[in-house]
Amino acid sequence: MNSDAPEEGNAFWAQKSALEQRYQAILDKATPHTKERWAFTGVVLLIYFIRVLFAQGWYIVTYALGIYLLNLFLAFLQPKIDPSLEMDMEADSVEEGGPVLPTRSDDEFRPFVRRLPEFKFWHSATRSIVIAFFCTLFRVFDIPVFWPILLVYFCVLFTLTMKRQIKHMIKYRYIPFNVGKKSYGGGNKNFS
Repeated sequence: MNSDAPEEGNAFWAQKSALEQRYQAILDKATPHTKERWAFTGVVLLIYFIRVLFAQGWYIVTYALGIYLLNLFLAFLQPKIDPSLEMDMEADSVEEGGPVLPTRSDDEFRPFVRRLPEFKFWHSATRSIVIAFFCTLFRVFDIPVFWPILLVYFCVLFTLTMKRQIKHMIKYRYIPFNVGKKSYGGGNKNFS
């Protein structure tokens, strides 16, 4: 009687697994194409904004999307190991007493490792824009609000947050971008 139920369940999980594998294959193929990935995300974001502009609604969804993208951007800019926490731990170990051996040199090269890698930033941003677009298809998410207040609040939040982040970057002397850094091996790749 119920012999078909387990087969249907297995077929569902097999189909789900096949879709996940296809999705992962697409992501794997897109990984090295950074500019194309971000161009795609920009186009999707532009389509989303056009949708919101012409529909005259879903400002709460757009505000939530903006806050989420700001949060992702901040995680992208921050180092994986916060230098302020590292300095606090060093100060605590000195206060506890006992000789402290040097653990690093000030001249030592330390690469910048992001808290949120670029690919995960792109993937999360694109996925969130698609989800926000999907939310604009349903009236239940169109909560009536006075959108200029949300816009001003977001601009103030963005300005204050970025000001704090830039001060942190200046204080602990780290640059999360390759602008102005020396690049080696940019010339001829053929050594023969």
